[in-house]
Amino acid sequence: MATTACTAPPGRSQRVVEVDLVAAPGTAMLRGSGQPAVDVWSYGGAVPGPQIRAVQGSRLRVNFENRLPAETTVHWHGMRVPHAMDGVPHLTQAPVPPGGRFRYEFDLPDAGTYWYHSHSRSSEQVERGLYGSIVVEEQRPLPVDRELTWVLDDWRLARDGRISGDFAQPHDVAHAGRIGNVVTVNGQVPGDVRVRRGERLRLRLVNAANARIFGLQFDGHRSLVVAIDGQPVAPHEPDRNTVVLAPGMRVDLVLDAMGRPGERHAVGDVFYPRAAYDLLRLAYDEGAVREKALPRPEAIAPNPLPDPDLAAAQLHELRFEGGMHGGLHQAMLDGRSVPFMSLLRSGKAWAVNGTVADSHVHEPVLTLRRGRSYRLGFVNDTRWHHPMHLHGHSLRVLSRNGVPTRHREWQDTVLLAPDERAEVAFVADNPGDWMLHCHVLEHQDGGMMAVVRVA
Repeated sequence: MATTACTAPPGRSQRVVEVDLVAAPGTAMLRGSGQPAVDVWSYGGAVPGPQIRAVQGSRLRVNFENRLPAETTVHWHGMRVPHAMDGVPHLTQAPVPPGGRFRYEFDLPDAGTYWYHSHSRSSEQVERGLYGSIVVEEQRPLPVDRELTWVLDDWRLARDGRISGDFAQPHDVAHAGRIGNVVTVNGQVPGDVRVRRGERLRLRLVNAANARIFGLQFDGHRSLVVAIDGQPVAPHEPDRNTVVLAPGMRVDLVLDAMGRPGERHAVGDVFYPRAAYDLLRLAYDEGAVREKALPRPEAIAPNPLPDPDLAAAQLHELRFEGGMHGGLHQAMLDGRSVPFMSLLRSGKAWAVNGTVADSHVHEPVLTLRRGRSYRLGFVNDTRWHHPMHLHGHSLRVLSRNGVPTRHREWQDTVLLAPDERAEVAFVADNPGDWMLHCHVLEHQDGGMMAVVRVA
């Protein structure tokens, strides 16, 4: 990856960060040292792809080249980009064919942690390794001793060590999605993370898995959440001391390493209680950065998101239905009512407001007026978790099951537990047709996808 400062367009005083990004087949050491490499698809020859860094207020220019044997696009997850730059095939751009090129270019109004990934046959292409992280630095960065990015993923490897080719298979589509059997951090089986006593860390966590939800607990350590999905939040300890990251989500933590030299403390993943395990360990080196913990960090300056006018906001309900053990008996597919069992036979299992999506392009489930405030009631009428992601906007989470949220956090990927209702609000200020979909990628394939039009 090459990053250079370029001349801004005439009349503008703005730093341009230019990046060359190539998608191509490659290999990665997903199984650990001493094991054969695994065939993957990747950006820049690595999994995850190169981290893209820029300062808030810059302009990002990405010269993308596709050297894959399949068409593809790049989506800039969580970033408020112009519609034409969103990377959704056929909806915002034509897919980039093998050997093709495309230039993505947009401003960066928001600081925070984001990521980029394929949005073309994403249940396969993301699983093969097509993703990377993005850090947009604040104008006044949070004071820490060191910053680490952990891109979390899991992989379903077959007995021969290759990525299993059963992408979007029916059981995964109708249940929890594709849960892998190997977990990696930054493309490697995690080992010890070396720290020193008194060191203050900023951890940028990204969940790039197709379906696995992570619930991280830091044994013997106090972590403070300072940003969710790139948007600052009042520093606070996570509920039940567990940092929950659904697919597509990001969480920024401040962690004070106050252990003693020689100690090793587990970072456990406990989201699935019957399958809890230690993800990695914080291992203390000799020496200390400081003996006393630093004061609680101040909140990061907010991004320039418009606050919705709740008194004037129109309410719309979006009901998510389907999946095994649910109550969906039939739904609309291609303009006709189809029984649930027939949906399953066609590879579908999920509906939004009674309609099953069959591609990225279809009639909008909502048409919103540009500049107006809206409230959305997300209703999960299923037995499964769904991280619902809206492109092009951030959503202020107002309540869950009728209980106001403590932090009124901004999110672009809102996790809904089974039978949960969440109310969110936002200003529809970014014109275009925007995807709203479950970021369990097999659920997206299975029909839990819709278009929200802002006009």
